[in-house]
Order: sequence, then structure tokens, then C-alpha cells
Amino acid sequence: MKTNKLLAFSIIAVFSLAFAGNVDAQRKSRAAQPAPVPLEKAGLKGDEKIQTPYGVMELQHNYLTDESSQKLFDAMDLQRASQAYMWSTPLVSFVTWREEQNKHYGPNARGTFAVYVSFREKQGIVTANLTTPYFIAFDNLSNGPLYIEYPAGMTAGAALDFWQRPVCDLGLTGPDRGEGGTYIIVGPEDNPEKYEKKGVHVFQSATNNIMWGFRILDTNPAFKTNFVKALKVSALGGQPVQNKLIEGLDKTWSATAYRGMDYWKALHNVINQEPVREQDKAWMAMIEPLGIVKGKPFSPDARQTKILTEGAALGELMARNLATNPRFMENYWPEKQWHNMIAFSIPQITYNKVELDERTVWFYDAVTSSEGMVNPYIGKGQVYLAAKRDSEGNLFRADKTYRLRVPADVPVAQFWAVDLYSAETRRHYESGLGTVRSVAIDSRMPDIKRNEDGSVDLYIGAKAPEGYESNYMKTVGTDGWFVIFRLYAPLQPYFDKTFVLPDFEEVN
Repeated sequence: MKTNKLLAFSIIAVFSLAFAGNVDAQRKSRAAQPAPVPLEKAGLKGDEKIQTPYGVMELQHNYLTDESSQKLFDAMDLQRASQAYMWSTPLVSFVTWREEQNKHYGPNARGTFAVYVSFREKQGIVTANLTTPYFIAFDNLSNGPLYIEYPAGMTAGAALDFWQRPVCDLGLTGPDRGEGGTYIIVGPEDNPEKYEKKGVHVFQSATNNIMWGFRILDTNPAFKTNFVKALKVSALGGQPVQNKLIEGLDKTWSATAYRGMDYWKALHNVINQEPVREQDKAWMAMIEPLGIVKGKPFSPDARQTKILTEGAALGELMARNLATNPRFMENYWPEKQWHNMIAFSIPQITYNKVELDERTVWFYDAVTSSEGMVNPYIGKGQVYLAAKRDSEGNLFRADKTYRLRVPADVPVAQFWAVDLYSAETRRHYESGLGTVRSVAIDSRMPDIKRNEDGSVDLYIGAKAPEGYESNYMKTVGTDGWFVIFRLYAPLQPYFDKTFVLPDFEEVN
């Protein structure tokens, strides 16, 4: 009996020692495994664990483990998606405008113009102005050139490619200088030289898709009717179409760029309608693993869909950050919060680089560009100044009230205007008031209250100061805002900076 007990105790002791030894060995093994090294100190060889912003990556005998490989592919594709969002922002913004205009104003057709006049109509356009009516048409040059006989008169017109680069101006700022002229606009794979002849203005678009239109500056009501009647639009060599104005709808709509998967669907759609520019070929390689390939259907799997959805959101955050804090430029006046929103060249590319961040700042917050917008000069064009911080450098809040004292001597040959926009939609602010006056005030308004020295105190915020209701624009909730201060036909004191626009000041 004693022998059996001794045997049992011996077996238990052996197992206990073995278990203790195994636990001790596991502890020593774990202790022997090195902690992940910081990325900047990684040797990238042998067996190594590396701490990265995307988690721990593990090498075994110089190779990434399968788990780490997938982590890196996900990280790489998310990076590509977020950067591709900023690259494609001007393109998708125009596609959104075209599709939403077609949806709300009728199908896109040559010679058909959506006319935007009322507050609700113009509120649909990203950072539109509320001063003059817009006549907007979209066209496609893949089947041949667009032929336009443009009438004389007080108009400002333009044609833009789908990267939102000006193809040509029409009217007062175009080569016809308001005297009227004949225009031929050819597609990217056509030869403009074969259409050149005396008295004809020939221009080539870099994209098949174009947006073109005009603003009527003549205030005579009969001018619009006569101008549209005289305007001839057709395919080259074809009969002019019957122009059609879609107007008076006064409906709510939105051309703010699509979000989520709708953004990428729009990008895939337009990529398949256009030739690839040399400067975009690297980007085409970057989005290919995301399922966006020219000539192939867009059918992303679950992984790609997740990454694209996250990439669109991350890309928009990056674009919004750039638009709020454009780190590549200084503010226009030292120690002031105003910056010029347009900081790129007409072609959006220089000898050394594509102006990626520069155009992102503008085309996230706004739409269209023209010679007069990009390169204003004394007495011609427009200046676009944005502010998103007050005099103390604090970002604007919707629950506070601010005052901007506009000097009496704003250097403009025409007028100045201040428009209020939502930082989320980049369209005119929705405060529930629904009037032009609630989101835009300009120097031509006869009833704005002026100070004795001619300056104007404008108020934006949660509550109007007593007696300044005519100078007030209302904000609501947490809908953060910004303004664009426009100078129409800026004069010398703006360019030499002897004129200085004060900052917004928070008021109690």
C-alpha cells in the first residue's frame, strides 16, 4: 500500500515538475521575443516585429507574414484612395454637377440651358454668387466639334473642360470682346488646325465633356430674349438646334460632390469617357488595385468597397483640412486671416509639378476657373478671398457672432460682395430664412447700413445686433461656416496691398 502511495506521489511530482518546467520555458520564450521596434529603427531583415501606424508588421526570415502582407496592402490602398480623392476632386465635382442638373432640370441636350436665378436655384451650386443669372449647359465633343455663333452684348461666358480648366472665354472677356464671334470647340483627339480660318476662334478641350455657359450683365429685360434668339449652337456643319431655357423652377437641389461609393462610381464613369492625360497615368496605376480601370466594369469586392468608402471620407477630411489651412501659401496680408483661394495656374501644371494641393483647395470649396478668376489684373477679373478664422486665430463657430468692418475704400471698379457658405456643403448657407439677403450682402445694396465714414459693419452669427438686421447673416446649430469676399474688377491698392481688409472680430 505504501509502495503504491509512493509511486503515485512520484508520478504527481514528475508531472508537476514537468508542468512547472513547461511554464518556465514559455515564460523564457516570451521574454526572449523582442518587443516590436519603432518603424524608424527597423532593420527590415531576419525575424523582426515592426511597429507601424497600421499595426505591428512581422518579418520571418526577411519575409512578411501573410497577415502582415494583407495589412500593408490595406494600408497602401487606403493611402491611394484618399490621395486619389484629392487628385480627382475637380473632375468628380463637375460630373456631380452635370448629373444633378440633368436630374433636376431635365436631360442634357445641346442648346438646352439650365437657368439659375433664384436663391434656391443658385444654392444648389457650390459657392455660386447671387448677383447675376447663370445659363449653364453641358456638352460632349466625342462625336465632333461644337459650333457656336455667339451674339454681341454685355455677357460673360466661358467653356471649361472637365478638369475645370478654361478652354476659352466668350463675350466681354473672350476674344470677341463683347462684339460677338464664331467659336469652334474641338475634342482632345481632334486636330484644331484643320478648322482654322479667318474670323473663327478655334479652341481645343482636353476632355470630351465640357461645361459652357454665360452670365447676362445687361439689365434690360428684352436683352435676354434677343440674345438667346441670336445664339446659334450646332454640330459643325449641322443645322442650329432650337435653344431651350429651363427656368423658373425655384427648386432645392445640390451639386456638392458625391460621397462614399457614389464618388468612385462617378469617377469610373467619366474616366471611361475620356482619354488619359500623360500627367494622370500614375494616378490610373494607383486606382487600378481599387477596381477603377479604364475599359473594365466597376465591380469592387467587399474589401475594395470598405477601403474606397473609408478612402473617400479620409480624402475629404484631407481636402477640408487643406482648404482650411492651405499650408503651401501665406495669408494675403501679414497678420490677417484672409487668403486668396486661387493659387494655381490656368493649366494647373507647371514645368516642375502638377499643382495638386493648390487646385484641391479651390475645387473642394468652389467650382470653375477662368482667365479673369486665375489672373485678375487692374480693373479686370475677380478676386476671391476666404476667411475661416477670427482676428484671434480661432476657427469660426456657428453659435457665436462676429463683426467684419468693411472699409469705405474697397478698391473695386465694379462692386464687392460677401457670401456666406456652409463648411460642410460649400454651398450657400441654409439658415432657414431662404433669402438672398440672408446669405449675401454686396456694396450695391441701397439699404445696407453704413457708418459715418462710409465703412460697413457686417455681422454673421447666432444673433443680429439690434439695429443691424439689414447687415446680418444668420448661422444655426453646429453648421460651421466661411465667407468669400469677392472684389469685382480689383484696383491697384488691392494688388500693392496698400488696402487691407480687417479680420472678423467676435462680439458679445
